[in-house]
Amino acid sequence: MKISFHEVLLKKRFPLEISRGVNSESSNVFVRVEENGLIGWGESAPGNTEGATNTKEVIAQLQQLIDINIKDKSIYEIEKIAREMKISPCAFAGLDIALWDLKAKKAKMPLHKLLGLPLPKSKTSLTIGIMSPDSVKERIPLLFEGSSAKFIKVKLGSNKGLEADKAMYNQVLESIKPYDIKLRVDANGGWSTEEAKYMIDWLSKRKCDYVEQPIVEGKEKDLKTLYKSRSLPIFVDESCRYSQDIITYYEYVDGVNLKLMKCGGITEGLRILSTAKAFGLESMIGCMSESSISISAGASISGQIDHIDLDSHYNLDPDPASGATMINGVTMPRIAHGHGAFLKNEPVC
Repeated sequence: MKISFHEVLLKKRFPLEISRGVNSESSNVFVRVEENGLIGWGESAPGNTEGATNTKEVIAQLQQLIDINIKDKSIYEIEKIAREMKISPCAFAGLDIALWDLKAKKAKMPLHKLLGLPLPKSKTSLTIGIMSPDSVKERIPLLFEGSSAKFIKVKLGSNKGLEADKAMYNQVLESIKPYDIKLRVDANGGWSTEEAKYMIDWLSKRKCDYVEQPIVEGKEKDLKTLYKSRSLPIFVDESCRYSQDIITYYEYVDGVNLKLMKCGGITEGLRILSTAKAFGLESMIGCMSESSISISAGASISGQIDHIDLDSHYNLDPDPASGATMINGVTMPRIAHGHGAFLKNEPVC
């Protein structure tokens, strides 16, 4: 087995602002695993909260793992070793995705079929970052004119306060009138508990489907307070990194959002989905600054997921990879052996 890394700069079509800051570009690591003429592709998106802040850290961590000779070990054995070595989840995700892609190609099956999963049916959200009402007026037509997308995820939690959030949301409501679109909100932990309680009630009267991560990671004990009086479903994102996290708050949320970069890839992602189902929770899948490779891996497991937010590759200019595309509002993996995606200008098997 030969493993190599490709560092690529991803530029966004539109900068994305959330409660923690603004992102207009990022460098990701693409992991290429070759064996017997077959190539598996994976992707790691570094993040300040994900254990590896840049591509150098991602590559260094993965190289440590590779140096102990993992070629004859199963994906589950490799994942166990990676956890023992404290490899960051966003770094391991790239290798995990590539190994699953290769495994499906060896079996000559699409990844979703190898995993015993259906193709996705739920339509994806398109995300709009924190911005002024005037910017909302400009952005909505650019996102939805001629698009088959039917959901919008609105980022709130502005550092300018609740009035700025409300002004932006009201403009979104006005601007989507020409389109048949439903709304969800993600605060990325940008509200205090009292602000979250107020905003959930306010949004419930304004056509919002649910609210994601209303309070900051680390204050999960306050979910109990929010849950008792909630007028909208509450999902957690940053608060759900691994499947075992769900056990601590499952009674006080309606659903969980998994991200491959946050949990370490497909292997742990499937555990999160199983745990959520066992506790009667709904599920979501989201993304960070990822290309079609990671998005295709996410799409390959999203046939069993209730809410989909796999849209980061639509906001790249250009997408350095080829893979998942939108079909009738659904982010659909290419039907091929593996997850169906690859880095452009590289050999494909």
